[in-house]
Amino acid sequence: MLQLMIKPQVLPPLDQNFMPAVLINRQFRHDVESCGVKAVIGLERNEQETSRIELFLFPDDHPLFERNFSYVERIIKFLLWQRGGHTLYFSGSEKIAAFLSKIYNANGERSFDYHFFGTQVYEKEFRVIACTEDDIPLSHETGKKLGGHLNGYRIGFDLGASDRKVSAVVNGIPIFSEEKIWEPRKNTDPDYHYREIMNAIQTATSKIQRVDAIGGSSAGIIIGNRPMVASLFRGVPENDYNKVKNIFLRIREELGIPLEVINDGDVTALAGSMAIGENGILGIALGSSEAVGYVNTDGHIMGWLNELAFAPVDYNPDAPIDEWSGDKGCGASYFSQQCVFRLAEITGIDVPDDLQDAEKLKFIQAKLEEKDDDAINIWKTMGIYLGYGIAHYADFYEINHVLILGRCTSGIGGNLLLEGVEKVFAEEFPELLQRIQLYLPDETIRRVGQSVAAASLPDFQ
Repeated sequence: MLQLMIKPQVLPPLDQNFMPAVLINRQFRHDVESCGVKAVIGLERNEQETSRIELFLFPDDHPLFERNFSYVERIIKFLLWQRGGHTLYFSGSEKIAAFLSKIYNANGERSFDYHFFGTQVYEKEFRVIACTEDDIPLSHETGKKLGGHLNGYRIGFDLGASDRKVSAVVNGIPIFSEEKIWEPRKNTDPDYHYREIMNAIQTATSKIQRVDAIGGSSAGIIIGNRPMVASLFRGVPENDYNKVKNIFLRIREELGIPLEVINDGDVTALAGSMAIGENGILGIALGSSEAVGYVNTDGHIMGWLNELAFAPVDYNPDAPIDEWSGDKGCGASYFSQQCVFRLAEITGIDVPDDLQDAEKLKFIQAKLEEKDDDAINIWKTMGIYLGYGIAHYADFYEINHVLILGRCTSGIGGNLLLEGVEKVFAEEFPELLQRIQLYLPDETIRRVGQSVAAASLPDFQ
C-alpha cells in the first residue's frame, strides 16, 4: 500500500487513521514529477468505447519503483468502477504489465473484478493486454445527449428496492404520479418483474390521451437498456436472468414506443442538471449504499458505470472491507448508512439489534436531531470523508456542481455534511471551493423529480 507522506489537515473525529486517496495520489504525482516515464492505460467497453489515461511512473531502475504497483492498481481499480471495461490495455513497464496480468485473473487478488467486468457485465472474458502505446485504441467516449426532452406525452418510471414510482408527463408537467410498494428482491420469477413494470406503465397510460415516449431509471448496471447486474433482480435464478436482461427491450418492442432506461444515479444527476439549468454535475446519493451519477459539461450522459460505491477512497491498509467486493476503503463504507452503522459502533451508540436497517438509521438520526455528541461526530466524520472524496472524484470527473442527497442527508445531517466538505475544501483544496457548487435538494430540484427526469430521456420527432 502506498505510504502517506503528508498528514491530512482535517482529520475525521472518529477516524484518525484515515488516509485520503486524493492526497496520496497527489503526493505520488509530485514525487514522480522530475523523473517520471509515461505509461498509458486503455479501457475498452461497450460499443467499442475506449478511455485512454496517461500516467507518469518511476522508471524501472529507480529506487522508488516499487511504489508504482500500488499506485497503478488503485488508479485502475477506480477507473474500472467509474467507467467500466472488459479489456485493459497497458503500455509501460513490463514488470507492471505482468503484475496487472497476475492480479486480474480468475485466481488473482482482483478475481472479483475479473469475473464481474468480464462475464457478468460485458459477457466476455476480461483481458489484460500488454502493448505499445500505439496499439491502444484511440479514446472514444462521446456519451449521449439523453434527457431534457419535455415535449409531448411521456411516461417516466423509477424502480427502487422497496417501491416503484411512475409519472405521466405532458410537455414537462407531471399530471399523474403513483408510488407503490413492491418486493423485487424476494421474487424469483422474471414475469413478476415484467408484470409490475407493465402495470405501472399501463396505469400512467390510462391518464393521458397517448404515449410518445417512455423513460425509466433503475438501480444496477444498465448497458444498452439491459440490466446486466442489478440488486433488484438478485432473486432471479441465473438460468432465468437473460429474461431480466432483456425485459426493457421486450417492453419497447411490444409497445412500439421509444424507450430509454438508465442507471438511477445518472437520472438523479440529470434531474439536478435540469433543475439548476447547468451541466458538469455529479450526483451522490448517501442511502443504503452509495449511488453516483454524472452529466458532463456538454450535457451528455457518458454511459460510464459510475459505481463509486466500490471505488477506493481510503488507502489505509486497515480500512473497512466491503463485504461484496472484498476490497478495502471503498465508497460504500464512507458515504452510506453502512458508514453510519460502522461509526455508531465506534462511538458506543447502542442500536437495537431487532431493527431493520432503515429503522436503525432513523434511530441514530433521532439522536442526531437531539444534538447527541456521538451522533454529531458521526456526521462530522462523514462530512470530512465526503470532502476528501469529492476532491478525489474531481481528479477523474470534470465537475462544476455536486448534488448531495439520500436518506443520510435528512434533517441536520445534510448541513453537517456540507460543513465538513466546505471545511476540507477551505483547508486543503481552496481551488475547489471556488469551482464546485454544492447542493442539497431544494424544492426546485424536488419538483423535477426522478420519474419526471426519466420521462425526459428519449428523444423523438
